[in-house]
Amino acid sequence: MKDLGKNAVSFVRVEESGEGQRLDNYLFRALKGVPKSHVYRIVRSGEIRVNGKRAQPTTRLGVGDQLRVPPVRLAEPLMKPSFPRSAPMPAAIFEDETLLALNKPAGLAVHGGSGISSGVIEICRAARPELKFLELVHRLDRDTSGMLLLAKKRSALLGMHELLRDGGTDKRYQVLVKGQWKNDKQSVKLGLTKYVTGEGERRVSVDEQGMASHTVFRRLRLWPEYSLLEAELITGRTHQIRVHLAHLGFPILGDEKYGDFALNRELSKLGLKRMFLHAASISFEHPITHAAMRLTAPLAPELERFLSNLQQ
Repeated sequence: MKDLGKNAVSFVRVEESGEGQRLDNYLFRALKGVPKSHVYRIVRSGEIRVNGKRAQPTTRLGVGDQLRVPPVRLAEPLMKPSFPRSAPMPAAIFEDETLLALNKPAGLAVHGGSGISSGVIEICRAARPELKFLELVHRLDRDTSGMLLLAKKRSALLGMHELLRDGGTDKRYQVLVKGQWKNDKQSVKLGLTKYVTGEGERRVSVDEQGMASHTVFRRLRLWPEYSLLEAELITGRTHQIRVHLAHLGFPILGDEKYGDFALNRELSKLGLKRMFLHAASISFEHPITHAAMRLTAPLAPELERFLSNLQQ
């Protein structure tokens, strides 16, 4: 355990990274390890003050606001091995004054938490300390490689979130599946529901009463036992591509949650030691400059090698 502020009241000045955030969300990040219920309690009791006044959890913060934070005991979480914060940043695909696009490797989480000591966002903040604001625009599963967008300005973050919410982006993935895909183009619409296994792992299943989800698949190439597909995300539900394909009987090669586990063991001996799911491209109108953007992430080298072996 450790004490925030050494058993004394702390005063925190809100910087640009906190502009526009709700007070509760700002505190969840600042007080990692503190139960959310306790954060809400100290806000509602008036122990948290914004510019000397009581505030609500929904209060929006501005640059320069001063927060009074009482001493809070934080638990030191047990962390799984992960990429150190000193690790090099993933390769940059594009960067301007407001956006940063990276080619994320498989095996690297987008952020720390849930037993992961650090992820892309922590590594990038450590590598680019001159950036006063840096936030994830969207997320990728830890085992998925490819295109990941970060915002360097809150205006760009809010603009990208609006595009994502309103269907203003075109996100394409490349995926290798078991079996021979029949159609050149196939639209899949299924309801999805999240659940937790007895071991505490998060899963998603097809459920008519679940959240609507829509993926468009296009056939790129066939082998006797496998198919290379492009997946266009119309909606962005958790594990959407993986669950859609598994439900249709075309599990993704190397998928440890929804795949063919016996086949995965054989593929590992042949050099495929990860899931063959890659975020290949994203197209959108730049939220600040309004330029038409199409950003592409080259296929990860280990996936290229596996395809080359199939061709041979």
